[in-house]
Amino acid sequence: MSSYQGGRGGRGRGGGGGRQYDYQGRGGGQYDNQGRGGANSNWRGPPPHHAGAGGQGASYAGRGSRGQYQQNPNPRAQYPHPRGPQGSYMGSSSGGCGPQQMYAQPGSGPQYQYPDLNPKPPQQPGWVQRGHSPQTIRAVSSQYHAPIQQQQETHRPYIGTVPDLHQANQPRPSAPISQAIAVCGGVATQEQGEAGLEGKMSELTLQQELPLPPVSTKAYKFPRRPGKGTRGQKVFVRANHFLVQLPGNALHHYDVTIKPLVTSRGTNRAVMRALVNAYQHSNLGGRLPVYDGRKSLYTAGPLPFESQRFEVTLSDEDSSKRERGFTVEIKHVGSADVSHLQMFLAGLQPDAPQDAIQALDIVLREMPSSSNGIVPVGRSFFSDSFGRYKLGEGLESWSGFYQSLRPTQMGLSLNIDISSTAFIESVMVTEFVSKLVGKDLNNIHLTDADILKIRKNLKGVKVEVTHRGNMRRRYRISGLTALPTRDLTFPCDEQGTMKKVVDYFREVYSHNIRYVKLPCLDVGNNSRKPNYLPMEVCKIVKGQRYRKKLNENQTTNLLKATCQKPVDREKSILNTVRDNKYKEDIFVTEFGLTVSDQPTMIEARLLPPPLLKYNDTGAEQECTPRFGSWNMKDKKLVNGGQVNFWYCISFSPQVGGNDAGWFCKKLGDMCRVSGMEFKANPILPPISAQRDRLEEVLKSRYQEAVSALSRLGKLPDLLIVVLPNNNGNLYSDLKRICETDIDLVTQCCLTKNVMKASPQYLANVALKINVKVGGRNTVLADAIRRRVPIVSRKPTIIFGADVTHPPPGEDTNPSIAAVVASLDWPEIATYAGTFRPQAHRQEIISQLGEMVKEHLRSFRKKTNLEPQQIIFYRDGVSEGQFQQVLQHEITAIKTACKQLSDSYSPTITFIVVQKRHHTRLFPTDNRFADRSGNVLPGTVVDTKICHPTEFDFYLCSHAGIQGTSRPAHYHVLWDDNGFNVDELQQLTYNLCYTYARCTRSVSIVPPAYYAHQIAFRARSYLDSGSDSGSFAPGSARSGEASSTVKQLPALKDNVKKVMFYC
Repeated sequence: MSSYQGGRGGRGRGGGGGRQYDYQGRGGGQYDNQGRGGANSNWRGPPPHHAGAGGQGASYAGRGSRGQYQQNPNPRAQYPHPRGPQGSYMGSSSGGCGPQQMYAQPGSGPQYQYPDLNPKPPQQPGWVQRGHSPQTIRAVSSQYHAPIQQQQETHRPYIGTVPDLHQANQPRPSAPISQAIAVCGGVATQEQGEAGLEGKMSELTLQQELPLPPVSTKAYKFPRRPGKGTRGQKVFVRANHFLVQLPGNALHHYDVTIKPLVTSRGTNRAVMRALVNAYQHSNLGGRLPVYDGRKSLYTAGPLPFESQRFEVTLSDEDSSKRERGFTVEIKHVGSADVSHLQMFLAGLQPDAPQDAIQALDIVLREMPSSSNGIVPVGRSFFSDSFGRYKLGEGLESWSGFYQSLRPTQMGLSLNIDISSTAFIESVMVTEFVSKLVGKDLNNIHLTDADILKIRKNLKGVKVEVTHRGNMRRRYRISGLTALPTRDLTFPCDEQGTMKKVVDYFREVYSHNIRYVKLPCLDVGNNSRKPNYLPMEVCKIVKGQRYRKKLNENQTTNLLKATCQKPVDREKSILNTVRDNKYKEDIFVTEFGLTVSDQPTMIEARLLPPPLLKYNDTGAEQECTPRFGSWNMKDKKLVNGGQVNFWYCISFSPQVGGNDAGWFCKKLGDMCRVSGMEFKANPILPPISAQRDRLEEVLKSRYQEAVSALSRLGKLPDLLIVVLPNNNGNLYSDLKRICETDIDLVTQCCLTKNVMKASPQYLANVALKINVKVGGRNTVLADAIRRRVPIVSRKPTIIFGADVTHPPPGEDTNPSIAAVVASLDWPEIATYAGTFRPQAHRQEIISQLGEMVKEHLRSFRKKTNLEPQQIIFYRDGVSEGQFQQVLQHEITAIKTACKQLSDSYSPTITFIVVQKRHHTRLFPTDNRFADRSGNVLPGTVVDTKICHPTEFDFYLCSHAGIQGTSRPAHYHVLWDDNGFNVDELQQLTYNLCYTYARCTRSVSIVPPAYYAHQIAFRARSYLDSGSDSGSFAPGSARSGEASSTVKQLPALKDNVKKVMFYC
């Protein structure tokens, strides 16, 4: 091998990196502290690495101030180089040349460094800016050898010593570019060994330059992972991620236009299937394309045309005797470069190439999407053949599976999980109506409420007629008739002759209508004359997803259907992978993908639980939880609140005044045992009241309480309310009246719990009451001792934020943003909350700045301190919204601080919390599993299945009670505070033990949890007070031209000071 003697650039010694390979085939130079590259082909790395191949490529010698090209005798190096760059003086180190070089301007020596993942555009094409070294793939600067080598190791795809269930495979050598990328950043099987690698090297011919990583287009660059966590006990877990081997070829992208325009993805797919069946081996050149059901079609190679139009005929699904003609135009628009995806996975490109990921995702979805009997819903696929479960009122759940392609540290992985959702039962409409209203149709009398419920549930549902033999024509229900079938007439000819529906069906179809008291279905539309169909001749078409909100009973049944123990869920996932038969999938084969059938084995860590502090007056002042839980035995609340003035109202017919008084006595006893000051006698005797007089009773009773306390100049502290078990909107109405009108915190108790009054229930209620009156239940012992990393060093405020959206079908209701923030430091246990309405289904918090200022002022007022650090946990943001949310909300936070003071600029860490994902972790050793079979609380994962370069981790912070635990996913989008991995993971985990409502650790960090609760509390204000809601200028409602947002009642001053939402 020839060597490169580089001129010294800047202060660093030059020296190209010889390319060495470890046992996984990772490309990466090995350097000593002088920046010398290892050029020896028989170099052997530290155990357990195998011998690596030496560097290849042409080489140079620096001659004083000029670089002189020298011919490399290595016959494999076919890369032509121009004259070498000038050096400021002779370099002293030498090493093999890496596979790609850029050239510095004259006068700046070639100083090699790890490439910036968000580089500035060069000032001249093909040149780096003056004073900077040329960027070389996997080359590092000798000037900054130690830290940059550490970064290099950090941001490669993680390859640990975990005994994998599978080994990553090196992409097949199908193109020079993809070969070079695979050698540089991919991974190879251990079986290939040195001989296999050298075989690949011999095939490698660098006839063109490797593409440079594209410049990042992100407005904000997310923080890179600062390292891998080390704290905690190492444990092994399996994850439902399955490695995908990438193809070597580019994917060709085509735009699809179907005329006449079709809104149904299913119809679009049927049109495309018919086209492929007719033209695959002629006009399509034998290609087997995949289609997203809208505008994008992809092929594994180019089609024989740039643009072409096709005519397709399709049978009309609404009428078996009709056919529909379509014109399909396919036009080439570009290609999705897989090499950019490989570079991103290797940590060499800042932005994920979404076009390539989307294309490959469509490839893996094509087979189930085009299979009969399978209903695609988002990224999930459902079928009644996978399993059904009755939900009640005419609904049933269908089982299915979820799959999504994800870029991870180990490469591209397919995340597969079990899923269920609600479908409308495929039964006669009469049977559905009977189940919906719970009445026998033979002697039915429908009330106005029944008719409203039927109309709401049937509108938009597709039905097929059964009274015309084999002709099963389909219709979509647009509404119900105002009259019952027996009174319904319609014009039967051009003269407008009216005929009764019952007579028409008897005369034309020989069908005597049985349920004449029921209304008919209206299946017409505005452009046609009315079209009436009796319910008894219509059957609901199979496979229609129920898109509206489930009631409480249906939700409970759906949870029962989806609840699986971890061992059963993992078995179901593995069966799904087996049944999907990816190796036999013609589309997967066409595009050269390979999907592993083994889950990913990961070396996780088990973080230690925090030490919790309780009041010194208790027998046990400190507590270390075990398996995510503890109890209040021998403990006193760290700061017990005071309830001096309280009263009780029962709205339950089963609980009279005396029973309510008995319950309150037991509750007061428990509060005092827990460490609160709770007066034994109420200021007013308990009473029983009718639920239909709710507002009247609440306001009159409050005035009586105020009058009784007038001589003391005090106000009531607490109202205890007994509610019926099934209370409808009673709870929501009560909270709205008390918290936004009367200015009083309440504690509601269901009848079934009041009658039992178990000690465990009373203890939990005491925890809620304590924080509602300003107390604190427990705090982190390390916080008291100022030993919490980052947080204890400076006054710190922790925020939580969430946005809740109205359920499907409610197009006029606003979304609601809620923000909570801590009020105490260094303990960080008390959170104040506020909320704002905003435009329908808008995720960005439009009034975040105002809410942040409100919380910063409250923190300063409570602590007499100005927070110097902000930690912001943001819930409810999907990955596709990261940039948009960060760009707006970080700006809003900074602007809010500046508006308080020009000189006020606290450091900010912004973390997204995600629970709506499908990653599951399964224990491999029963010693590290809880009684439910789930991974133990504190299990954290930041390798393999996490982002290739960004700062994220999965944390299971709670103990599983039933089903399979879902870890929370935390993704850092901004970090001025400079957290290291262990600090942020431990802080987040510790905070999960400070949730006020129970003595268990919770699944997401409490400030995000509290924000979620406040947003739903505000939603209940809107639902309960919808008739009185006003409209004020704001953002546009979905689907309407009006730019208004329904306003919410504001919290009263005393309520907003405490944790009223617990």
